[in-house]
This record gives sequence, structure tokens and C-alpha cells, in this order.
Amino acid sequence: MTLQTVTFEHWPYPRWIAHRGAGKLAPENTLEAFQLGARYGYRMFECDAKLSADGIPFLLHDATLDRTTNGVGPASARSWRELSALDAGSWHSAAYAGAKLPTLESLMQHCLEHGLQLNIEIKPTPGEESETGQVVAEWVRRCWSDASSSATDPLVPPLLTSFQVSALASARSIAPQLPRGLLLDELWTGWQVHARQLDCVALVCHHRLWNAALVQDAHQQGWRALSYTVNDEPTAARLLEWGVDGLITDRVDHFAPDMSGTEGQQAAG
Repeated sequence: MTLQTVTFEHWPYPRWIAHRGAGKLAPENTLEAFQLGARYGYRMFECDAKLSADGIPFLLHDATLDRTTNGVGPASARSWRELSALDAGSWHSAAYAGAKLPTLESLMQHCLEHGLQLNIEIKPTPGEESETGQVVAEWVRRCWSDASSSATDPLVPPLLTSFQVSALASARSIAPQLPRGLLLDELWTGWQVHARQLDCVALVCHHRLWNAALVQDAHQQGWRALSYTVNDEPTAARLLEWGVDGLITDRVDHFAPDMSGTEGQQAAG
């Protein structure tokens, strides 16, 4: 069994994607957040992956530990043993005190066990772009290939995304079969060239960048159009009208994904 090939013609991912697990309802990028997001009906999750000092990919958005753990300073300066001892939940609320930083491997295993899908943002510590893309891609390839070998149906691999072209290029060199998406917070000169060179299947843009013409052009170029971070109803409605293929949201308590994965609707209440 091999990894399922993801193409523009066959897009196997849900339209609604939970940001960092459960948005802001639980401590971001913890297993508790992904568990909570699943209880709201979400079947696909965005997360951030970077490397420890000893090369273990784990979940954290920031370059430093200060905001979301009881640690301080650059995360990349700590070994995984040190990182695994930190409290990644108390900053959010007392209910999550003691929550831990998960490894990327533990999250992937959780998703495989529960039939969930992932959008893994390669989030390198500055200066570690190529190494992070390479290591993350290798871990993802190994994990999904091992699972696919015993699966009865093809498994859909995670979508790898990054703002960093060099990180995506390294990921492509290590695991070209894994689907990639270029993250954009502005339409900088040459982004289209890089998206084509990287064989991207998706563009993941800040919602303010999208308009009807850009969505149409992306589709004509063979790219799916995804948007972050969509937290209000008018923005979501506008993007859906334009035909955006994926919406990443913090508001898992407000937008309820259709379990068919093709539509989204406002949650009751």
C-alpha cells in the first residue's frame, strides 16, 4: 500500500480545518486541543512543527517558549527531554495545567488511530529552514508509509505547508510524494514561480488576500485555494462564494463542519 496521490482533480481533505487543534478553546498545539476539536466534529487539523536541539520534530508555533509554556527562551536550544517536561497548558487555563508539548509523531499516531487528517505547517526556528523541512518530511513519510503498509484502503497523507520556500524545497527533495502548499501573508514577487517549482497542490493565503479572480486563477493553475484564519461569518460566506477549498478557523465552536467534508455551516447557538 502506498501513500495516496493528491491531485487537483481529487481533493480528499475537508473544507473546514481546525487551527492549532481547537483554535483558542484549549492550549494550542497540544493533544488536548486536537481531542477537543474532534469533539466539535472537526476531522482535519492544522498544527505547527519545529525541531528540538536534538532534532525531534514537535509542536510549537513561536520561536520561543515564553508565551505558551512555563519555559523561557528559544525552543530550538532545548533537547526534547527538556521540552517534554514543560507545562504547555497552564498559560491557557487551570483546567489544562500540566498539558505537555507533543511530538509530531505522537500527533500523527493519534490522527491515524482516529481517522483524522492533518495540515502540518513547517514552522522552522529562523536559520533552520532547510533542516526542519527535511526532518519533518522524513518523519511524515515514514509514519504514513508504515501505516499504509497495513491499511486496507489508501491513507491520505498530511498536507505540508510553509511560508519558507527553502523548507518546502527540502521537504520535496526528501518526500516528493507528500502534498505541499505555499503559505502567503502577502503576494510577494515571484510567489507563482516558486509554487510551480515546488509542485504545490495548494495556496494557503491570509483571507484578506483572496478575491474571486485570484481563486479562479489559482484553480486554473491547478492549485487548491485555502484560507487562514477565518473567524467570522461574513468572511467565511464571502470565501465560500468565491469557491475557496479550505477554511482554517479558530472558531470550532461557531462553524460546524459537514462530515462529508464538502461544505461548512454555522453551528447552532
